[in-house]
Amino acid sequence: MAPVLNRVGDKWSMMIVMTLSDGSKRFSELKRAIDGISQRMLTLSLRGLERDGMVSRTVTPTIPPRVDYELTELGRSLREPVKALGDWAIKHIDCIRSAQRRFDEREDAA
Repeated sequence: MAPVLNRVGDKWSMMIVMTLSDGSKRFSELKRAIDGISQRMLTLSLRGLERDGMVSRTVTPTIPPRVDYELTELGRSLREPVKALGDWAIKHIDCIRSAQRRFDEREDAA
């Protein structure tokens, strides 16, 4: 169970799932859409999601080759829980930031 939770709880994997939730994308489209992700991290995350059966990779033999990524049925089943988690984070971001400030002030005073 731990490997599955590691993938599902991984920040970049969830950003990829959210980005692919509205349809297939090329690597470069994903890279542009996901702020702060490196090419290496995007590659590793996509491979992990593909290995876990959540993302499919389709290569079209053109010059240069076209590679598209899309959610599988299993990956699409993650959309609702990921959206719920994102909605929760947005709803509570101010509370979390306030708690972080209070914590940091206590640490600075110590």
